[in-house]
Amino acid sequence: MSLLDLMKKSNDSKVTEFVLLGLSSSWELQLFLFLTFSLFYMTVVLGNLLIMVTVRADAHLLQSPMYYFLGHLSFIDLCLGCVTVPKMLRDFLQRGKIISFSGCLAQIYFLHFLGASEMFLLTVMAYDRYVAICNPLHYLTVMNRQLCFQLVFACWCGGFIHSITQVMLVIQLPFCGPNELDNFYCDVPQVIKLACMDTYVVEVLMVSNSGLLSLICFLVLLFSYGIILTTLRTRFRQCRSKALSTCASHLTVVSLIFVPCVFIYLRPFCSFSVDKVFSVFYTVITPMLNPLIYTLRNADMKTAMKKLRKKYAASFFHSKG
Repeated sequence: MSLLDLMKKSNDSKVTEFVLLGLSSSWELQLFLFLTFSLFYMTVVLGNLLIMVTVRADAHLLQSPMYYFLGHLSFIDLCLGCVTVPKMLRDFLQRGKIISFSGCLAQIYFLHFLGASEMFLLTVMAYDRYVAICNPLHYLTVMNRQLCFQLVFACWCGGFIHSITQVMLVIQLPFCGPNELDNFYCDVPQVIKLACMDTYVVEVLMVSNSGLLSLICFLVLLFSYGIILTTLRTRFRQCRSKALSTCASHLTVVSLIFVPCVFIYLRPFCSFSVDKVFSVFYTVITPMLNPLIYTLRNADMKTAMKKLRKKYAASFFHSKG
């Protein structure tokens, strides 16, 4: 069943739209949040675009499996930031924050599609670092271009299967009111609580889907980096220092993404006061911090960006001359 077919079934529900309560009811605070999150959103777009352009423009980075994956990670973060933030910014300037039932399903679909794809991609990136550090002589042979493409394709397929499962479970629920969602975007935990039926079984299925997926990927990643850090103890100091810096960047990104997801999805669907904080962190802050973490802690990226800047500066002055 396609996403369009699923959305057509939404007409069977009495609820045709949801009211988003947002982050605050204060008009002055909403204006402040609008300015703040506008800056965050610009950073998300420009930062991830910069990484994507840099990787594509530098032949050395483009041939490296790690930066091939990093380019895809930046693309996912760019798309993830566009799922919820633009509507949130528009809602800050409106009194009524309304989203249609189909729009709500679309947000759930793309949020989980991109989120799950990112989790799988981070797991692949951990495997890439494992091969590079634990088996460096055969690294380029093992992590060849064909395998990298297949791994990325598998990440997207895994994200699609996870996401469509979430939407199929939600769309079968009856909604007859109330229709207020205590968040600034649609997500499974808030939507399920509005269903006009006992949702215990559905909640268990959702937790086993999203919650266990987040937890298992997180534990696999921690185990992988544990092996990597153990292996690094026997490496030369220079090699060890660079590898530790790379692993520290990856572990920071992993923690920023997985900790909020585990907190939100790996528990019964009851509300906590910090839920919105974790939601903001996952949908806005993390896509903004990822480019900063990878560029500020990565010498290769900084060198490639300097080359790119000099190249475009030279082209600019040449065209002026």
